Amino acid sequence: MDDLLAQVEPMIPALRRYARGLIRDQEGADDIVQDCLERVVLNWSRRRDENPRPWVFSILHNLAVNRLRQEARRGSSVPIEDAPEALGAGAATQEETVYGHEVMAAIDRLPPDHRSILLLISVEDLSYAEAAKVLEIPLGTVMSRLSRAREQLRTILEGRPTETSAGGAYIRRVK
Repeated sequence: MDDLLAQVEPMIPALRRYARGLIRDQEGADDIVQDCLERVVLNWSRRRDENPRPWVFSILHNLAVNRLRQEARRGSSVPIEDAPEALGAGAATQEETVYGHEVMAAIDRLPPDHRSILLLISVEDLSYAEAAKVLEIPLGTVMSRLSRAREQLRTILEGRPTETSAGGAYIRRVK
């Protein structure tokens, strides 16, 4: 543990500078440095080199890139009190309302396993790994079910006939 402190503690100011340069947000950068240090402590015995500096910075870099990608997917967030009143205040148009109902009806027509994976990932914004843990299924199964669910939802919304809409079973037997 003394070795860890002696080697990592002097890097903290540099880690904070690098994180702030990447993230451009002081609080977010400090959070990433904290996450990085936590991973360094947990995985200290797994490092391969005598010089841990590149290893520690690569952990920080990967965490920062993941955070930036996540923010790009989610979009920017603004506290509700700072949001302009016109933003989202308008009522939905008739077309938007009808389309929203069509989407919900199409989601209801999906098989339960497809519906659950689609809602966890698309609505609740869970990662594939998190959804796999929630459903207690392998990661590959999550990806294939999500792909099939999206394709089936697209098919339903485009009005093409599906096996389920024709009264067929959800499982197809192949001989």
